Amino acid sequence: MRVLLLSTYELGHQPLHAASPAGAMRDAGHEVRCLDLSIQKLEPARVDWADAVGISVPMHTAMRLGIKAAKIVKTHNRELPVCFYGLYAPVGRDSTVGVLADRVIAGEYESGLVAWVDRLAQGDAPDAGSDEPTIQLGHDPFVLPARDLLPELDGYAHLAMDGGERKVGYVEASHGCAHECRHCPVPVVYGGRIRLVPADVVVADVEQLVRMGAEHITFGDPDFLNGWRHSLRVVRAIHERWPQLTFDVTTKVEHVLERHDIWTEMANSGCLFVVCALETTNDLILERLDKGHTTAQAVEAIDILRAHGIEVRPSFLPFTPWTTHADLADMLNFIVTNDLIANVDPVQYSIRLLLPEGSLLLAHPDMKPHLGPYDSEHLTYTWRAEDPSIDVLQRRLGSLVEAATASGEPAGATFLEVYRVVMEAAGHRTSPPADLIEAGSTEGRPRLTEPWFC
Repeated sequence: MRVLLLSTYELGHQPLHAASPAGAMRDAGHEVRCLDLSIQKLEPARVDWADAVGISVPMHTAMRLGIKAAKIVKTHNRELPVCFYGLYAPVGRDSTVGVLADRVIAGEYESGLVAWVDRLAQGDAPDAGSDEPTIQLGHDPFVLPARDLLPELDGYAHLAMDGGERKVGYVEASHGCAHECRHCPVPVVYGGRIRLVPADVVVADVEQLVRMGAEHITFGDPDFLNGWRHSLRVVRAIHERWPQLTFDVTTKVEHVLERHDIWTEMANSGCLFVVCALETTNDLILERLDKGHTTAQAVEAIDILRAHGIEVRPSFLPFTPWTTHADLADMLNFIVTNDLIANVDPVQYSIRLLLPEGSLLLAHPDMKPHLGPYDSEHLTYTWRAEDPSIDVLQRRLGSLVEAATASGEPAGATFLEVYRVVMEAAGHRTSPPADLIEAGSTEGRPRLTEPWFC
């Protein structure tokens, strides 16, 4: 079978979720091509070549773009079998299964994809409307991702540091998450479970990326320290082979605190920064989200990492049904006080809570008064803030940040604009200390050139 795998968006990284199933399908004897629609075009000839199409949807933005891609494929060839696979595959199922998709597979999708293509190769008809198990946590061996089928690293996110840029490779040492934060899509599929990628497979994949020119590695695990002993083995093996490589990871505040004893080794092994989902500085909202940390603990985590020369790059969820103007002001002052202006991608100032199908927050009693109908176009349940002016402010900040990012405005300058708008809306006439704004704008802390969002 000739299989075309489409990726639409993976945070600006070379798409692992195309390379991984491509390797599995190729090992199973199928002919595979990969197309990254974030930098390549979906031309009719590419569709004509394929006997089946798989569309990778590891996140919300990818799913929305994937639906558009599926419409193009089906318009060109209505009979061509299409499968959505990845974390967001079950989202919007009513409008995809039997319409745009013949199969949806979430969770550990490689074996399911191979089985689907095998059946098609044997002459079975596409099984529109059938349900694949939501997640498969079996013992199927991991296959080395087929990086040779993807574009070179030059076209993807780079590490910006010390006035220069370095090529970045993206890998995962584990899938799923042991935690069940209510606003996160991962527990909807994985239910608090994780699956470890064998260290030798991760190291072999890093070797491929190094040959492609990678000088920095992003570990994209939902939480790198869920299986911390395994993660340390991976870090040690990579550092032993390529001591010049730097890397970044994502982990929860509580793991930074619990594993305070590992950060010396992590720093010595090349860890430059840690992505932490701080979300908000309102402890009641943190409790509703089941984040597992308080604002005071977030400060403690920042201090621990900085003591080892590691920066925190926070992600925030400033707009929820319960957000107040005081919450937004507190969050921005928190960023100033903890010298995080240079560490926050401006898009984080306008992020609004998503409530996709299956979200654990839908059943929360505090959500019910704010919940509206499902929006099939945007793949989320609608909601309204307790204070309607908060929704207006979110739209204003969204436009502000989008324009600033498009124009290449420095993060510090954007922060200053956001601060002014938020404080004005809160009825305050105050400005952050100018020296901190200047430091945050110019100090050049390490970051990726692709802003992070879902």
